[in-house]
Amino acid sequence: MTTTPIDLEVGAIIDTYRTCEFVTLGADGTPLTWPTAAWRRTDGTLLVTTSLAFAQKALNVRRDGRVALLFSDPTGSGRADAPQVFVSGTATCPDEIRTGPDEAADYWRTLFERQPHSRSYVRAPGRWFMDWYYLRLFITVTPTRVEVRPPLAELTATEQPAPATPAATDLPGADLIARFPSAVLGARDASGAPLLVRTRPRATADGFTIVTNAADGIVPGKASLLVHRHDERLNAMHNALIRGELRADGDQWTMVPRKVVEPAGSGRISDAFRVLRAARRSTLRYLERRGLARPRVQWDQFQMLATSRNDA
Repeated sequence: MTTTPIDLEVGAIIDTYRTCEFVTLGADGTPLTWPTAAWRRTDGTLLVTTSLAFAQKALNVRRDGRVALLFSDPTGSGRADAPQVFVSGTATCPDEIRTGPDEAADYWRTLFERQPHSRSYVRAPGRWFMDWYYLRLFITVTPTRVEVRPPLAELTATEQPAPATPAATDLPGADLIARFPSAVLGARDASGAPLLVRTRPRATADGFTIVTNAADGIVPGKASLLVHRHDERLNAMHNALIRGELRADGDQWTMVPRKVVEPAGSGRISDAFRVLRAARRSTLRYLERRGLARPRVQWDQFQMLATSRNDA
């Protein structure tokens, strides 16, 4: 494996982003992409964490360590002109449950600063509902390829797909694609490694036409389209993943959707309660399958980081 270091200039760009898109490979080979917060370590690796409730990313990494990240949505950074940064690499994820900040203290401190509402999670009564969130798995990504791309603002200004055709009304995910200015295509290259690219899909009767010039290296096969958003303070989040098959016809690419996954629903109060119940059950299943008792969260350490923030 050849590693590719992230130089200081690119590293500074990455550090401004509040979120990135992180893709792992599912058991059937589908690139599964979700928004997450990533932390750039001093040793050149990137840290991604996931709760036990959403451990699929970790399970995918343990089966196939090929991953990629795309820093593409600069919302909250104050840098609308920030270039996109694509990083592909290999990942590892030990089956060690972290109950405190540990060596990721800077990651958590920054998250509390950038996402003020999360500070309430480490105090009562938030602790009673959110303890599952602080039982985490650490994923370490070692970069093997780093690529700087034009800012997202340039994409949305220059790529204007035609309106959806009437026959596309019943296409799975067509309503989601219509509500978001762009989406992230997750596909694979000839070696099978995952690739990510921002694009502006158009819904047609045959599927989503991919309008992009950045598909170099992508091959037909299982693929996905991620849409997500958050506000300036990492609140009002919404995300959904459309899974399907990517087909090529000359220079034309079409993603034929098969399934839509919308973890948090449409944002209703009832959806929030459903997600909380599901998260607690998923956490319990993860522990039961390994014969583990429920660990105690190190609340004092998390609360110390949440209150040591700099609000200036």
